[in-house]
Amino acid sequence: MASFKPWALMVLPLLLTLGACTQEQQNQIKRDIQNWTGTNGVMEVYAGNMVVKRFLKVDKLSTALGTSDNNPRSYRYGYGVYDENLNGQIDSDEKRVYFEVSDYSTYVFFESPR
Repeated sequence: MASFKPWALMVLPLLLTLGACTQEQQNQIKRDIQNWTGTNGVMEVYAGNMVVKRFLKVDKLSTALGTSDNNPRSYRYGYGVYDENLNGQIDSDEKRVYFEVSDYSTYVFFESPR
């Protein structure tokens, strides 16, 4: 006879609930978890076909909201280590900074492969 597993009583309802969610709800849950746990992201800003700025160890990009009207602003912001020499590594003299990018900028945000 199988032994009773109390953790199964907690996991089973969670799995059933997630299975009943739409794809968009599942994506939202995943984004919420990622916002809580963070991402090892890389943010690259381009001028033409060249990378001109790179930020490493970016947790997330946020959309700025207006203070009084709460409407989205036309820029994103975040925190990351400024990769000054664009070598893709965090060197001892590179520091964590705040950055903003306009909606009119060409940029790519992706999870670091390392």
